[in-house]
Amino acid sequence: MFVVRNYVTMCGTVACALGIGYLMQNGPTAQPANAGDSVDVASASQQSSVLSGLDAIVLTSAPASDADSGAAAHEPRAVPSAPKTTDCNISARAVAVPGAMAQLSLRAPCHRNERVEIHHSGLTVSQNTDDSGALDMTIPALSEYAIFLISFEDETGTVATTHVTDIAEYDRVVLQWQGDTELQIHALEFGASYGSSGHVWDDSSANGAGEVLRLGQTGLGRAKNIEVYSFPTGASDRSGSIDLTVEAEVTESNCGQTLNVQALELLSDSRLRSRDMSLTLPDCSQAGEFLVLNNLLSDLTIAAK
Repeated sequence: MFVVRNYVTMCGTVACALGIGYLMQNGPTAQPANAGDSVDVASASQQSSVLSGLDAIVLTSAPASDADSGAAAHEPRAVPSAPKTTDCNISARAVAVPGAMAQLSLRAPCHRNERVEIHHSGLTVSQNTDDSGALDMTIPALSEYAIFLISFEDETGTVATTHVTDIAEYDRVVLQWQGDTELQIHALEFGASYGSSGHVWDDSSANGAGEVLRLGQTGLGRAKNIEVYSFPTGASDRSGSIDLTVEAEVTESNCGQTLNVQALELLSDSRLRSRDMSLTLPDCSQAGEFLVLNNLLSDLTIAAK
C-alpha cells in the first residue's frame, strides 16, 4: 500500500476524486495504512484494478501463480550442507589378557580392507582391516612390557603398549615365514605320539596342556605368517620334554623353491632368542606331500613346579 499511496499523491486531485467516488459506491472508505497496521490483501487488489496506471503493480503479499516471472525470486533457496570429512586418525590399544596374551584393537577409518603389519619383539604378522578400517586380534606376547608397532603400506601407523604380568609363566616358541606356504608346528608333550592326547597343533581336536595359535592372512601374496606354541610352565606338575617338529606342505606354487624361516624362543630364563634358517622344498613331483622337519625347532625341557 506504500507504493499505491505515493502514486495517488502524484496524480493530483482528479485521480483522488475518481478513487473516492468509486469507493463510496463499492465499499467502505479506505483509510490510509499506517506503518504498523495490517494490510487487507483483497481490498488492495480492488484498488489497484480501478486506479489508472496501477494495474501493473505486483503485490508481493499476494499468492504468486506459476506463470509469475518473479516467483522464483521469492522462493527460499536450499543452503548447501557442508561436506562431510572423515577422521583419518589411526588409533590402537593393547590390553593384557590371560595366557600372556595381548588383545589388540586397531581403528583406521581411511584404511578399509587394507593389509596391515603388526611388529612385536622381532615377530611380524600380516592382517587385513575390515570394511570400517578396524582390526581386533589376540596376539601372544614375547616381552613383559609389550610394544606393538602397527604399519600400513603407505608408511602410516601407530603404536600400542601393555604390561603382560604373567609372561614368566609360559615357555613360547614362534615360527614365522612369508608367503602362502603352509607350515605347522606339532608339539608332542611328555612322550605323546601323533593323534594321541598330548599331541598339540593348530586343530580343534588337539588335546594337551599347551596350545598352538596361527596368525596371518592367506591370499595376501607375500603376507607374513606366524605359528606360536605356548606351554604353561608355571602351572605344570610334570617334568619331561616336549618334542617340536614342523611340517611343510609341498604345493605347485612352492615346490622346488627356497623358503626363509625364522624361529623365536622365549623360555623360562626370559631371554628371547632367534634363529634364521632356510630350506629348499622338494620338486613338483612331490606336490601334495608334507615335509617333516625334525630339527627346525629346539625341543623344550619342562621341570615340574
